[in-house]
Amino acid sequence: MWLRWGKSLKAVHKRRCFLNLKAVCPHQLHRRSIGFTDGVYDGLYPGHIHTTPMQKALLAVGSGVAALQDPYRHDMVAVLGETTGHLSLKNLRDKMRNDPEGYTILTERPRIKLSTLDLSQMKSLPGGSFGREYLRFLEDNNVTPDSRADVKFVDNEELAYVMQRYREVHDLLHTLLGMPTNMLGEVAVKWFEAAQTGLPMCALGAVLGPLRLNARRLQSLFTTLGPWALRNGWQSRCVLNIFYERRWEQSVEDLRKELNIEPPPVILSATNKKGQKKKDE
Repeated sequence: MWLRWGKSLKAVHKRRCFLNLKAVCPHQLHRRSIGFTDGVYDGLYPGHIHTTPMQKALLAVGSGVAALQDPYRHDMVAVLGETTGHLSLKNLRDKMRNDPEGYTILTERPRIKLSTLDLSQMKSLPGGSFGREYLRFLEDNNVTPDSRADVKFVDNEELAYVMQRYREVHDLLHTLLGMPTNMLGEVAVKWFEAAQTGLPMCALGAVLGPLRLNARRLQSLFTTLGPWALRNGWQSRCVLNIFYERRWEQSVEDLRKELNIEPPPVILSATNKKGQKKKDE
């Protein structure tokens, strides 16, 4: 009797898992984080979930609606980027292939995570160095590089890494651009990223992000920060072609010059995201 019950429950569990996979719920699928270097896996890369064009369209719509309701739902923003960015990712991949440093990154596949960062060494660097300022950014804004979800829905292993790399250098861009993680800072970075990468999710964030800003911050965005972000996104070198892990000792000023990025026109103070969110709305 107990054996029959056990077999029945096991069959129901398998059936539920199959139905859940067919439904492709983006929130549940992005809970588990799997790295590119894990040993045993099915699919194109660790954590890859194959989806049909119709499923990708449904994921894009669902995640887009969720991201609009709450821009801080990074899991939904991640799904939106993966299901809509194929052409832009190919363009970014080609830029990396045609650049010596970018090609090295594609070959070595570095990851930016707490487990790969030497925080004590970065803390010992002088003020103004890229590594020290990046660490300061993490501390001031109470963020961690481990918050970036792993790619799951990109159906090409190399393009999946390009998306992962873009995702993991996002906070480094905040450091280079001098932008905190409040809503105004995030929108300014999205304007830069939209011009730089062409990723649809960045363009959507650039267009809809200002709707959550108050009048004073809107004026700052449209008169100073916005034009500066767009101009630098268009004119700067591809930000994915920098092996940042080997540039910690370089000064932020020198790295900006190398990338052809102008200093920010205004200085925004770092503010806790949730607190700032209420103020901006």
